[in-house]
Amino acid sequence: MLPFTQEQFLALFVGYNRAIWPVQFGMYQLGGLAVALLFWKPRGADRVIAGILASMWLWTGIAYHALFFSEINKAAYLFAALFVIQGSYLIYAGVYCGRIQFGLRSGSASWVGTALIAYAAIVYPLISMVRGHPYPAMPVFGVTPCPVTIFTFGMLLLAVPPLSRSLLVIPFIWSLIGGSAAILLGIPQDWLLLASGFIAVPLIVVANRRSARSAA
Repeated sequence: MLPFTQEQFLALFVGYNRAIWPVQFGMYQLGGLAVALLFWKPRGADRVIAGILASMWLWTGIAYHALFFSEINKAAYLFAALFVIQGSYLIYAGVYCGRIQFGLRSGSASWVGTALIAYAAIVYPLISMVRGHPYPAMPVFGVTPCPVTIFTFGMLLLAVPPLSRSLLVIPFIWSLIGGSAAILLGIPQDWLLLASGFIAVPLIVVANRRSARSAA
């Protein structure tokens, strides 16, 4: 059993979204920039994309989990730590070291990645509204954990292999935690989160193995 009800959960989003406005708008812009950089690859584009993903994880860890979600669930402090670790690792691996390269290419991984990105940014809020939970009583792209995780899986599926498996650990853990909670709470837009880890991780692992064989 969860230590909070669906009503408390949705009420939390109302207070959170009102408190942080217009950060949501800015995160949508950053997400759009990340997608645009997949097509238009100026120098440093990969580092910018990694930095955008990192900003979403860091913001969600500190602002959402630590400052707001902790009011109804003390486990949020642990979740905050995980999100900050993921954001910090994205900065280290993608921004500082430049080890993550992104790019559109053919193959199932790219198609699934594109679908997850579209789902996180467009379909996800539409499902919330259809279910009778319009803004501000809804998780918003870029500033709440479930859309951030789905979007991240989508972007990582568009990364050029090999990709460090360490980047997948915390998103996969959250897909299990957040996806399971969504089923208990009756939040259908988050149900794909539970499946996203089981879809994205194997595709990335297979792509890594193919890349290793090609290099050999």
